Amino acid sequence: MTFVAQSQRDPNGNYIFSSRPRPVETRSKFREPPPDQSPYGNIMYDRRVVRGNTYAQHIIPTPAQPDPVEVQRQQENRRRAIARKRAREELRTRSAEALQGRKHIDVQTENYLEELGDIIVATDIECQTDAFLDRAASPLFIPAKSGKDVETQIEEGELFDFDREVQPVLEVLVGKTMEQSLLEVMEEEELACLRAQQRAFEELRNNELAEVLRLQEQERRHREEKERRIAQQKEVLKEEKEIAEKIAARAYTKQFFSDLLLTVFTSLRSHGYFYDPVEKDIETNFLPWLMVEVNNSLERRYTARNLLDNIIHDVVHKRLEMCRETQSK
Repeated sequence: MTFVAQSQRDPNGNYIFSSRPRPVETRSKFREPPPDQSPYGNIMYDRRVVRGNTYAQHIIPTPAQPDPVEVQRQQENRRRAIARKRAREELRTRSAEALQGRKHIDVQTENYLEELGDIIVATDIECQTDAFLDRAASPLFIPAKSGKDVETQIEEGELFDFDREVQPVLEVLVGKTMEQSLLEVMEEEELACLRAQQRAFEELRNNELAEVLRLQEQERRHREEKERRIAQQKEVLKEEKEIAEKIAARAYTKQFFSDLLLTVFTSLRSHGYFYDPVEKDIETNFLPWLMVEVNNSLERRYTARNLLDNIIHDVVHKRLEMCRETQSK
């Protein structure tokens, strides 16, 4: 039966899903058997039967690799479920936010109010049952007797003659013992031969190993001697190079200092590093003292001259005034 799903929106803005009614299908309570097998034939198709070795104490099961397509499908279903849950939470009608200073509380909106409490009323009820009776033991099964009982008289020596019957057994035992003994002797000889070959092989191998060690030691000595000779030759070449460099530096130094010595002494003498002690004493001590004394003497002379000029000027000025007064009188 096919049906058409309809999706519409109610006045509040929520989506409503509705579909046409359909009858409930009648299904069997049990699983249907395979088409090519009878339901009571082969137990290999029964999933309750364990197939293979059930002794797996030390076997570590290997986790099955997940199918990428199945993992991707599960992730997609999980994302869709989260999206649907988020959409339902967004479309759910909620109360308006409480005003400032107030808060929402849960209240009962039923017609008949009832007291709400955290204590749950509990009542203890007891019931005494009869003890279980022991099951009686099952009787031993004895099959019913059938047929007729008959008997036969057997004289001594009719069924078994020990001397005659024991010969094949003894032959087999003796033959097997001899064969086993021969096999053990041959095995011991083979083992002795193998041990001899092993000893010979070990001796040969030890000799070869000793020869290899001798050759390796000889090669090591040759290599060390070669490295030592190379190091000595490098050291000799290095010393020769250093000697040649020292000789060249000494020759260059002699050539350079032949003209440098006179120039250095001249420069040092011109800068005052080489001087006459008397001349140096005169320049540093006597001449400054002499200049100071000359300056002082000249200053006193200048002072005396200025004083004399002032006196002469005053005397001349007074005489000029006296002359003018005399002429005026």
